[in-house]
Amino acid sequence: MKRMLGVCTLALASAFTLSQPAAAAGYTQTKYPIVLVHGLFGFDTALGIDYFYGVPSALRADGAQVFVAQVSAANSSEVRGEQLLAQVKQILALTGAAKVNLIGHSHGGPTTRYVASVRPDLVASVTSVGGVNKGSKVADVIRGVAPAGSFSETVAKSIANGLATVISLASGGGSLPQQSTAALDSLTTAGATRFNAKYPEGVPTTACGEGAYSARGVRYYSWSGGSQLTNVFDLSDAALGLTSLAFLGAANDGLVGTCSSHLGQVIRDNYSMNHLDEVNQLFGIVNLFETSPVSLYRQQANRLKNAGL
Repeated sequence: MKRMLGVCTLALASAFTLSQPAAAAGYTQTKYPIVLVHGLFGFDTALGIDYFYGVPSALRADGAQVFVAQVSAANSSEVRGEQLLAQVKQILALTGAAKVNLIGHSHGGPTTRYVASVRPDLVASVTSVGGVNKGSKVADVIRGVAPAGSFSETVAKSIANGLATVISLASGGGSLPQQSTAALDSLTTAGATRFNAKYPEGVPTTACGEGAYSARGVRYYSWSGGSQLTNVFDLSDAALGLTSLAFLGAANDGLVGTCSSHLGQVIRDNYSMNHLDEVNQLFGIVNLFETSPVSLYRQQANRLKNAGL
């Protein structure tokens, strides 16, 4: 039994190693710093755990200058965007760089887009990973069962705000304001539509197409997963399988519809990954037969480097 377990472990390690591109000096060395931006109920690092699990160190290993932003775990796209903009200015002052490359996951997508729209002079590129660019059916369902002003909304708001506060405290961002209903409204289809009318750069004008690759001097990219159940050992898969029912059979990663994730140049929208796999969570337990999520970030950094960004 021990021998069999050892063989299985070796096989899994080999599969993971083969999924990684070979290390190369300067492979991820972009012209401008990379800033990673978390999604709803996210964080930069909490209790020693990266939200983008293992991604910052992998990018830095081959030359990238990487910063991980911390914005409200739960708030509107605009509020989070203003918080991110303040951090971008600090990063530029610290590094002496003229611009940054923003990479946002989930609600981090609209958050980064806000900064690029209001201050395009400070942004070289925006990459949306599983971004809620046209809203989420899951948010629509939640808003439907907890309408504004209802008792159910009050209860849900108290729980969600409490969770967001705990996450923020654990990650050292206790002073950041938390407003879960503002976050929810931003993530509904109606909320995303209103946001896109104000900040349209990179958003596809067709239902499931690509958006402008470049707008106001900023390059736009996106990728996403299209699966929910990807690893039997990942405890989060069951929950994402349940939330995927909100999409009534349409392609999704468990929380965001495939077409909603499109922004600018769509690198790929059907990786065998769910919404958490896209940031290499839960603790790196992802589909062993798909490209490593960490590799996708490294490849994107190389893509930005080759584009002179």
